[in-house]
Amino acid sequence: MGQEICAPRRDAEAGRAEADEPTKRPRWLLLLATLGPGITVMLADTDAGSMITAAQSGARWGYRLLLLQLLLIPILYFIQELTTRIGIVTHQGHGELIRAQFGPKWAWFSVATLFVSAVGALVTEFAGIAGAGLVFGIPPLLSVSSAAALLILITAMGRYSFVERTAILIGLFELVFLPGIFFAHPDPSVIVRQLTGGQPLYDKTYWLLIAANVGAVIMPWMVFYQQGAVVDKGLRPSNLKFSRLDTAVGSVVTQIIMGAVLILTAATIGRVAPNSSLANVQEIAHSLTPFLGQGGKILFAVGITGAALIAAIVVSLAASWAFGEVLGFRCSLNNTWKEAPVFYGLYSGGIVFAAFLVLLGIPLISLTVAVEVMNALLLPIVVGFLLALGWRVLPQPYRLKLWEKIVLIFIYLLICSLGFYTLFQLI
Repeated sequence: MGQEICAPRRDAEAGRAEADEPTKRPRWLLLLATLGPGITVMLADTDAGSMITAAQSGARWGYRLLLLQLLLIPILYFIQELTTRIGIVTHQGHGELIRAQFGPKWAWFSVATLFVSAVGALVTEFAGIAGAGLVFGIPPLLSVSSAAALLILITAMGRYSFVERTAILIGLFELVFLPGIFFAHPDPSVIVRQLTGGQPLYDKTYWLLIAANVGAVIMPWMVFYQQGAVVDKGLRPSNLKFSRLDTAVGSVVTQIIMGAVLILTAATIGRVAPNSSLANVQEIAHSLTPFLGQGGKILFAVGITGAALIAAIVVSLAASWAFGEVLGFRCSLNNTWKEAPVFYGLYSGGIVFAAFLVLLGIPLISLTVAVEVMNALLLPIVVGFLLALGWRVLPQPYRLKLWEKIVLIFIYLLICSLGFYTLFQLI
């Protein structure tokens, strides 16, 4: 019965039928109608945890991990492009499609990995909000509870488009890190020397930060969110070309922001105290003050807040879509709270639960790096399901080409190798 309730949102046959229908809309209108899911998920990708990981990388290892941020752009794009392609062509969410193709047990297994990742992510987001609030002298009880209430109210309109636009507007606050680079005055010769010089491959903490940066860039909830978002937005095969552009732009922007945070801390904290122990957002913000003044502290706090808020929206929606799809309940932002009580209940419940955990008091830096490393360990499972779906469900002319399969297999082997190496280091 549940599957019948959810079916109207994702009509796979209708999506396939439209594959051969030429669009009559002007290209610029089609572009505007398509943009959103990719940019939203990528801005959320640069969440509080990712920024903390990038900051820790710059403070601990200078510019040595900067090249990694650039190398992750095509990896991020190929994974999310496949996610978008599957969602647009099949008109089914990730959890729903796994259930249809592999059965309910595998669907629940995939959702379980998402749940673990989502809880860890939400806790880091609210911990980041609490830390940013303390920079301005706001107690965690007020900052965290206010943020939780705001996040729940954003979905009250019952419209996907409103939530998407609001999320992007919030996420744009992350761009404050870009001008921060110029105020930090990084030395180009030092950047070149550290990028081209010997890397500390012998150091266990260096590899853990590599794993954490990969886990901070490619997260399990991103796959569930973007596939659910293109379905909720009603994108069709005619939107696919511009959806790829949406994903590509987002991939570049998110990694530029990550690189900016790394450069910011490498040029300041990493230059004078490379072994600094950064325990929370306040310590990072206050450590930047001697170099950037009070404006630098405010800049970091504002950027972290914007990143944490948009990520909390995306992570909560990803989990709610996934559970709704597997359980068979209404799971769309285009339904009201009355029409989809389970969907909105899961969304709100996750936010409240994570906010409560943070108010108990959790060390952010150690938690953040641990969560990102955990993401790196979970990625082989999530990406494995994604590739399996890509091989099985895409009809002509949307099937993966040979070169795309080779690239995706290479990415998968790379992710698996890094995950296993990280696990070996932790044992």
